[in-house]
Amino acid sequence: MANATVDLVGIGNALVDVLVNVEDSFLNAEDLQKGGMFLVDAAQSDALYTKLSDLFPAGVEMSGGSCGNTMAGFASLGGKGAYIGKVKADQFGDAFRKGMQDQGVAFDSSPTTEGLATGKCLVLVSPDAQRTMVTFLGAATELTPDDVTEETIASGKVVYLEGYLFDQDAAKNAFIKAADLAHDAGQEVSLTLSDGFCVDRHRDAFRALVEDHVDILFANEQEILSLYQVENFDDALQQVRAHCRIACLTRSEKGSVVLSGEDVHIVDAEPVDRVVDTTGAGDLYAAGFLYGYTQGLPLATCGRIGAIASAEVISHYGARPEADLKALVAAKLDL
Repeated sequence: MANATVDLVGIGNALVDVLVNVEDSFLNAEDLQKGGMFLVDAAQSDALYTKLSDLFPAGVEMSGGSCGNTMAGFASLGGKGAYIGKVKADQFGDAFRKGMQDQGVAFDSSPTTEGLATGKCLVLVSPDAQRTMVTFLGAATELTPDDVTEETIASGKVVYLEGYLFDQDAAKNAFIKAADLAHDAGQEVSLTLSDGFCVDRHRDAFRALVEDHVDILFANEQEILSLYQVENFDDALQQVRAHCRIACLTRSEKGSVVLSGEDVHIVDAEPVDRVVDTTGAGDLYAAGFLYGYTQGLPLATCGRIGAIASAEVISHYGARPEADLKALVAAKLDL
């Protein structure tokens, strides 16, 4: 880490999030399983976007994507980050770039001038605060190994990979390149599994990535059970501890478990007066943990920072922090 100039380099789907409150009946009518992430093409995305605009006109548009949310939270905590992702030189692409830069995250990836439009994710928030995502990846699918440069990867203490990108073959190769470059530079590699359905689609490839290239893994309970095709959390726990150096497993209101070799840290969930929207909960947990980790804090403290950041984001609408996370963590942990 001696040559690092930033704390964290994130690689993810550069998407504009469109957050909309919907009723369960809408999800049923559209045949969308609550809590999932569904990939659609441009025509399907535009059709649903139009329908949502007509039925629920109070939607909110902001730069997003899972890794983008993590990087925004990381910056709010005081971390220095850089982001790699693909957008088009269009309205949504400009909005995404501005949103990241406004958050204090460097985003120097060149936009495309041809091909697909900038991607967008329609985030449908149901009354129980669950989020269902309908995603048009757009230009994000055009991320290739050529977008991953040795200079950028080696500049970060840790590289953070967004599992959703695994739906694209070129991005899989970009991940391997990024991991190899990071390890060659003496840096570390972290990965979020992102979504249980995503794991279902690419289980073997994810297992190989975790076993051969990943130092720090983030997964929720559904995702880790899917990865190892087991029904019991403890069984999954025993398997993952042998495959990466650190595993951070989140369990919603049950808190999280941080594993490192034989060490097990149980981290309680941070109390929340009211859960408004679970969008971004895992993203912000990763932001908090990685901020603590890149600052050299103990693993249990890293998990606690993750819990605090996650609690903040689920207490309001949207996947980006509204409070000053650095001040919030300082007040709660006396850092």
